[in-house]
Amino acid sequence: MPDNFAFVPATELAARIRRKELSPVELMEWTLSRIDALNPQLGAYITVMHEQAMDDAKDAEQALSHHDPAQLGPLHGIPVPIKDLEGVKGVRLTHGSLPDDEIADEDALCVERIRNAGGIIVGKTNTPEYGHAGTTENRVFGSCGNPWDPARTPGGSSGGAAASVAAGITAIAQGSDGGGSVRIPAALSGIYGLKATQGRIPRRHSGSYNLVNNSSVGPMTWTVEDAAVFTNVLAGPSDDAEYGTISDSPPDFTAGLNEGVAGLRIGLDTSSLGGAACEPAVSQAVADAAKVFEELGANVEEVEFAPEPHDQIEDRFMDFFCASGYYRFARLLDNPETAGQLTDYFKSNLERGKSLSAADYMESLDAVGQYRTYTNRFFADFDLLLMPVAATGAFEIDNPPAEINGVSIRDPRWGFIPYTYIFNMTGNPGASVPCGFDNDGMPIGLQIIGDMRDESTILRASAAYEQARPWQGKVPEMATNP
Repeated sequence: MPDNFAFVPATELAARIRRKELSPVELMEWTLSRIDALNPQLGAYITVMHEQAMDDAKDAEQALSHHDPAQLGPLHGIPVPIKDLEGVKGVRLTHGSLPDDEIADEDALCVERIRNAGGIIVGKTNTPEYGHAGTTENRVFGSCGNPWDPARTPGGSSGGAAASVAAGITAIAQGSDGGGSVRIPAALSGIYGLKATQGRIPRRHSGSYNLVNNSSVGPMTWTVEDAAVFTNVLAGPSDDAEYGTISDSPPDFTAGLNEGVAGLRIGLDTSSLGGAACEPAVSQAVADAAKVFEELGANVEEVEFAPEPHDQIEDRFMDFFCASGYYRFARLLDNPETAGQLTDYFKSNLERGKSLSAADYMESLDAVGQYRTYTNRFFADFDLLLMPVAATGAFEIDNPPAEINGVSIRDPRWGFIPYTYIFNMTGNPGASVPCGFDNDGMPIGLQIIGDMRDESTILRASAAYEQARPWQGKVPEMATNP
């Protein structure tokens, strides 16, 4: 029996557990040991649930003796970390925020579903304050490093989740995406991440609904099949789900993974979404990935996907994002005591939200309607859209690029991630697929966008690319010598 479970897919680990070739206790002991060895370098975990995770692993082992293995959940005995924006009952919930560090009084809906599938919650992963950045630094715990180079960012806001998978600590991790927060760290950390259609994976009803930037929980994994299984666990309606949840039962996302891409109509955006700057190594990696789809029988056509110039798209998103933030967290900004505890980026976003007029908000709402119409028309002619996830590879922590490919960036906090947030405004599903490395040896992600409610075609295309150009053969050096 192997004593190293790094980078073994969750589907394989679960199958070994069901066959009683692997003990959930053994797997959990190994996982906790690996967290203890790597977390001081990475900062991936804010909270590690040593005792509770071991108790749950023992319960999972007992269940193997009392239940037909075929009746156990698809994640039975699998360690799963939870991003520290979601509650785990009785466990510290920081939101990455000094003034809102608390103990959760209930499990988030995604946590409940993971538990029902047999998954074991192992800890809470690092995140920027309330997920308000594309990198992962906060004043509660500090910064999270990238396993490929711990001095560089893993991206955000699901940076700790991405680092856990990229370092081979866990096979899967829960993330969430309100502006690219699954896809960005997946790309910069060299793993697979999926943002489902808005409403496909719900949160509990909270009494309010954000029409545009409704952050979606999503899987972050080492393999596409793991992402499909994890999406099966997370997706679907619930009696207490938030407004806007898709009421139809979801399909089986593992079905059709091996059907290939022959005959699919795929657009390749060569305009950088209305003129956003992009590093040549990233553009080349995406172009090379498109050629793979052509080799596999897809019909790939270069397109200009640009409903507006990129600067306007960024402004529209930021107006919504920041207005939503101020609506939710005005109590933190408007109280001088708590305002002084906020991170600069979070405070800046809330201040922008506070400054917006009703006319500003309505202009952006009108633009979102235009983006959705434009995108719906695009997918009347195409099955998928390819473009980068991020404009650069991972950079040094707290040092985002002020210039990309010779172009000065208006706001370095957002300039390196111009391609993701429009699809949070339209609601379309999208994935990040590892497709190469930049000149510094840092991972590059290919973004695959699909039509509304069509995660299955994204997963099918991702699996075809994974089979043709598997990314599992190369792992971070630190992950081989913890």
